[in-house]
Amino acid sequence: MAKSTNISTNPLRNLSGFRTAESVSPRHPDKLCDRISDALLDAYLEQDKDSRVAIDIAGGHGEIFIAGEVTTTAKNVDAEKLAHKIAGDNLKVYVNIVQQSPEIARGVDTGGAGDQGIMIGFATDETKEMLPREVVLSRRLCQFIYEKYPYDGKTQVTLDGDKIDSVVASFQNVSEKDLRARVEEFFDGEEIRAYHINPAGDWNLGGFDADSGLTGRKLAVDNYGPSIPVGGGAFSGKDPSKVDRSAAYIARRIAVDYLRERKAHEVYVRLAYAIGFDQPLERTVVIDGDSEEIPSEKYDLSPRGIIKALDLKRPIYAKTAEWGHFGEGFSWDK
Repeated sequence: MAKSTNISTNPLRNLSGFRTAESVSPRHPDKLCDRISDALLDAYLEQDKDSRVAIDIAGGHGEIFIAGEVTTTAKNVDAEKLAHKIAGDNLKVYVNIVQQSPEIARGVDTGGAGDQGIMIGFATDETKEMLPREVVLSRRLCQFIYEKYPYDGKTQVTLDGDKIDSVVASFQNVSEKDLRARVEEFFDGEEIRAYHINPAGDWNLGGFDADSGLTGRKLAVDNYGPSIPVGGGAFSGKDPSKVDRSAAYIARRIAVDYLRERKAHEVYVRLAYAIGFDQPLERTVVIDGDSEEIPSEKYDLSPRGIIKALDLKRPIYAKTAEWGHFGEGFSWDK
């Protein structure tokens, strides 16, 4: 994509001012919970593509709690084994999974949305990933560090206009000296005003040993960073009948399409649903500040239409839980 101008219709994205985003590694406690939730979803979908799944994880300090609702014909999903595979063997796992409420199911059975909610899509020409530059930099830095130090960790990048103002990196099991060297290798001599490397000191206790985690707690990391609104719904552990996941994915697809078609700088999409109703109550696209209604003939935004368009009944979700749901080459990014 072409390099963006310093024009944004969102005051939180003043491209000539300061803006910041963070990323977390797959070993961060919240991401461990996201990953377990989506690994379980994939396990059910592998056996029954029509599985309805809503699973949340809370974990920390030697224990993991798996709770949720599942309706499926799958017979051999071992939740405890999957949790141990992702988070380690030295954890006690509690499982409480029941069947989906029939009062929720009756709305989904007729093709309606699995819940009410607002979903946001976004795309910008600022980067090839069509994500805000601060999001891309913080994520790619985190990935670069994680390749060498695959532990719990976080990164953060603050931009001042086109320049990188400051960088934060905190990673488990690596000294400040070695971590700084890795960060500087990533930026390859770029002038940066301030580095904050393991700013609270070097640390070796991470993941569930040091902190607790929860599915869906890293919403800004999973979406587009803090300068872009989020609808509020988490993604991980939910099958695509839940529109807070599937409609967020189609909203990104629509934003990418309009960005390319209109040769725009940035595109926002807003969708809103009511539980049990199959059509969105709002279908707005905002192209460089100008709002339009998304034509119903252009996109089938019913849950069934979204699932078909993006082929969402596949076991594809564990990867989305690792590094963010957008900008990583998924079908809704292309």
